[in-house]
Order: sequence, then C-alpha cells, then structure tokens
Amino acid sequence: MVTVQLRDVAEGDRERLLAWRNSPDVSAHMYSDHKIGHGEHDHWFDVARHDPRRRYWIIEVDGQPMGLANLADIDLVHRRCAWAYYLASPKVRGLGVGSFVEFQIIEYVFGQLHLNKLWCEVLVSNERVWRLHELYGFQREALFRQHVMKQGHEVDVVGLGLLASDWDIRRDAMAERLRAKGYAIPPTARQAA
Repeated sequence: MVTVQLRDVAEGDRERLLAWRNSPDVSAHMYSDHKIGHGEHDHWFDVARHDPRRRYWIIEVDGQPMGLANLADIDLVHRRCAWAYYLASPKVRGLGVGSFVEFQIIEYVFGQLHLNKLWCEVLVSNERVWRLHELYGFQREALFRQHVMKQGHEVDVVGLGLLASDWDIRRDAMAERLRAKGYAIPPTARQAA
C-alpha cells in the first residue's frame, strides 16, 4: 500500500513544477504544447500562489513529490470551482493514486468549501481521466469541438460537472472502492453513527 498526501505548494517546488509541466508525459494532456520558459513559469507561480480564486497542492506518494492538484475559478457566490491534476511520475500510475486524489479534492470542495459544483475540462483523447471522473459521478455537460490546438491539430475537449447531490449518491461506493485498495478513508457521518 502507498501513502498519498496533498500538501500546499511551496517555494521549493518552483523548479520541480516547471520540469514537470514541460515533460512530454504531462504536456501531452495540457491545453498548451509550447515549452514553458522560466519567465512565463515564474509569472504563473508568483501570481497563482497568491490568487484567492486558486489553490494548489503537491501530490506526495510515500513522502515523495509525484504530481500537482489544483482548484481554479473558486467562486463562493455561485458556489462552484474547476479542478485538475496530473501525476508527473509514470511509476505511480495504476496504484489508485489519481483516484485517491480525486476523492480528497471532492471531499474538500463539498465538505470544507461548501460549494455546490465541481467541474473540469479534459482532452477527449485522455479517456482514462474522463472515465475516472465519470466513475466518481461527474456527468458530461459539454463537448467543446476543436477547442484547443495540440501539435498543430484541433482537439475536442470534454466538459464534466459534479454536483454536491451527485457526490452524496456516489461517495460511499467510491470510499469503499478506495478502502478495498488499502487507502484509509474516514466513514461518512451516517456510517460513524
């Protein structure tokens, strides 16, 4: 069993994040293809960490940094936000790390921020990720046709959304699935009573 934790992004993560973002395994699933330089990255890093509408975490697996998770467009008035994550190290794929991170982010959005909707956009070619989102109860709300350019070609993007009420229905099944893989998931209030 692996131990997965989310910790806040810190100054010491600056160079690591740039290397991850420029790696072919990560950039293949991002909107932009270009190699990100230090100036562009530093601007993003300095602005993003202090923007109250964003939140960033380093995904650690057995104490080692392995990826990034984030919330964006946090809107407390309309009670919604967007999210994304990536695992930069191929050696942790297939261990349920992405699934555990998804569970933790959803719990944070609905349980701590008390938002009503979590949404995301995924390249249609990244079927593994959008299918994982659907497993968690996300519903396909949009197909953005020819939405981004990847390697000189227009690519479609899937828009998915999860409501707090959707999560109420899926949470127990997803918690049990993670427990079966050896992850520690606290019981819901109903189970604890």
